[in-house]
Amino acid sequence: MYRLKYIERWSLMRNTNRESVAEHSFHVALTAHLLCTIANEQFHRGINTDKVVTMALFHDATEVFTGDIPTPVKHHNPRILNNFREIEQLAADRLLEMVPAQLRSVYGPLIGAGQQDPVLKKYVKAADLIDAYLKCTLELATGNREFAEAKRQTEQKMKELQMEEVDYFLNVFLPSFEMTLDEMSKSE
Repeated sequence: MYRLKYIERWSLMRNTNRESVAEHSFHVALTAHLLCTIANEQFHRGINTDKVVTMALFHDATEVFTGDIPTPVKHHNPRILNNFREIEQLAADRLLEMVPAQLRSVYGPLIGAGQQDPVLKKYVKAADLIDAYLKCTLELATGNREFAEAKRQTEQKMKELQMEEVDYFLNVFLPSFEMTLDEMSKSE
């Protein structure tokens, strides 16, 4: 898992700020924690925050072997997506084989070799999309138009989730991502 720091994201696009899969996983875990907190405190949902955050930390574990396959490549057509899912499963199996046998029941579901609760998985997906959206927003703020279409597509996917927690995040927290630390301090 430590090797995720060597895997670069957004490889098909010019980046003003490079990002590793390890950084991304950390950001997804932070965002997942916040989404679950919003769900539980604002909307009284009873989501298991610890489990979601743990799932988020491991959500791209297979990329240790596959690398970061860009979304447009994965989703180019159903055949490519099915082949990618098979490759991803083989990578998950390979990764799980590296875990001591007595720990596999814990790590299997986290790296994709087992079933995950679809409700909790939706929070990880939402956090993953938010992180992509924030990346696009930050790149666009530097004048990098390369991320304009990715931002639009990611925004559409977030809307399709129909999660009040995501809307809350975007309304309350998103503005701060375009502010400096000094600007955030003044707005309090």
